[in-house]
Amino acid sequence: MPNANNAAIVEISQTANKFRSSIVLQYDNKYIDVKSILGLFTTLLTSGTYDLHVHGPDADEAKKTMAEVFAKHNLNVNIVED
Repeated sequence: MPNANNAAIVEISQTANKFRSSIVLQYDNKYIDVKSILGLFTTLLTSGTYDLHVHGPDADEAKKTMAEVFAKHNLNVNIVED
């Protein structure tokens, strides 16, 4: 499968870095720190559904904002509510 476009990966990573919360993307058995651009380049695909785990002091705002960024780039993400 082709990788998501570079603009999506950069925007996702930059957006995640605005938050203090831990933001981790789960795909199959892989867990990727969304703040790591390299991790996103090696994992983020244009098709498939990802689970996003967010924990920390600004988690609610981070979940909402990250969901918007993924949707903007037509990437399916499920925000995991713990």
